[in-house]
Amino acid sequence: MIVRVVAVLVAALVLAGPAAACAHPRTSLGYLEGQVMCPTCHTTLDQSDSAAAQRIEHFIRVRIDQCATSGQIKDELVANFGAGILAAPPRKGFDLIVWWLPIGGIVLGAIAVAFGVWRWSPARAPDDEGPPLDAETERKLDELLARPD
Repeated sequence: MIVRVVAVLVAALVLAGPAAACAHPRTSLGYLEGQVMCPTCHTTLDQSDSAAAQRIEHFIRVRIDQCATSGQIKDELVANFGAGILAAPPRKGFDLIVWWLPIGGIVLGAIAVAFGVWRWSPARAPDDEGPPLDAETERKLDELLARPD
């Protein structure tokens, strides 16, 4: 009886080794497929059936089985293929401008439209009334306005 208990404990310790190797949460192929681009057809891996996409998916599966994190896998893919392999640019360093540039463009466009609407609005009073009228024109206008219709 004791021999069986010891044998079960030894077997559990031997089998627990590979499970303990993945101390961090594992990623999945489905998670990374939407974040990695196919270098030949320029779509995400979940949309591509090309040979290159299948080879990258195989690489990801192997690295997941080796308990690599999604960050490690992405870093390895970027080292091999360049930053264009990622569906979205990183949110740090110079690549941060890719995230802020569209927002800045929208804000500047809204300011330009608002200024244009204000500038060319007919409800706005004119800045100047023009040159003063001479005495003769002033007298004719007064006569026209005084006439009953």
